[in-house]
Amino acid sequence: MCTELNRDLASMGKPIPLELDVIKGMKFVDPHIHMVSRTTDDYQALFDAGVLLVIEPAFWVGQPRTGLDTFKDYYSSLIGWERFRASQFGIRHFCTIGLNSREANNEPLAEQVMELLPHFIYKEGVLGIGEIGFDDQTPAEEKYYRAQLELAKEANVPVQVHTPHRDKTRGTLRSMEIALEHGLDPQMVIIDHNSEETVKDVLDRGFWAGFTIYPFTKMGNERMVDIVKTYGAENIMVNSAADWGISDPLAVPKTAALMLQKGIDRESVEKVTYSNSIEAFGVANHLDLATLNETLNADPTAKFEGNTILRGGQQPRLNKGSIIIS
Repeated sequence: MCTELNRDLASMGKPIPLELDVIKGMKFVDPHIHMVSRTTDDYQALFDAGVLLVIEPAFWVGQPRTGLDTFKDYYSSLIGWERFRASQFGIRHFCTIGLNSREANNEPLAEQVMELLPHFIYKEGVLGIGEIGFDDQTPAEEKYYRAQLELAKEANVPVQVHTPHRDKTRGTLRSMEIALEHGLDPQMVIIDHNSEETVKDVLDRGFWAGFTIYPFTKMGNERMVDIVKTYGAENIMVNSAADWGISDPLAVPKTAALMLQKGIDRESVEKVTYSNSIEAFGVANHLDLATLNETLNADPTAKFEGNTILRGGQQPRLNKGSIIIS
């Protein structure tokens, strides 16, 4: 765990006041965020900051799942309740479905999950397969990574690849090598959680390079500014990967604001925080992109399987500046 005792505060950069006026009117996509872990306050903040669409990859929920039905219920929540909940706050929700690398090591359960996946990847709201790949880089992880690449190739859908925290360069290179072995077009593969160590290899091979802006670990947005200045905006996208840990759901709009403040042109900023994600995940195959210019208004009477997030005629807004709750 990161604490004041074990992180170097001097390396964290000088704080800059949060002034989002510089991005007023801009549209954003967060192509990797785990909203099942977040609150309705986060949805409200995302909408206010201009995030109009989120993509939620299936992931490890913090402790191992112990049976097939827990995977089934989790996948169902991504295409069901979470999609509905996002819409109530004006946000389009999509997801990717897959067996994550940590749980691929439970082979008896992983075999059952592999039989389940084809029942979900063609569902409405599912853009592709993810997040899959390596964690400890075990033979079991490779086995199920390969199996899911074949599933993605058969379905002709994008793949969202998790690169490991440990020995990242080796894991990233191996992930790409295997994808190419299976005949996947690099433009159908998003290699995520990149760093300065991996970005050139990923771009040189023609893959999409995702960068996770995550406090204390992964990538800070000051470093992200330097990467875009060095490599440009082509085939690069940023995300928050906000989850149940210490993370920031506003990482994408904050990074856009910092890029503009640091002199990166608006067109490049729009590419890495919006349009590249739309292209990489083939969103146009699932949604009329013209609708993203229209506000998605919540229907307070709408229900999902008999339940509503806006109980008793609530509106999806709270006055956070008042001490009164009514």
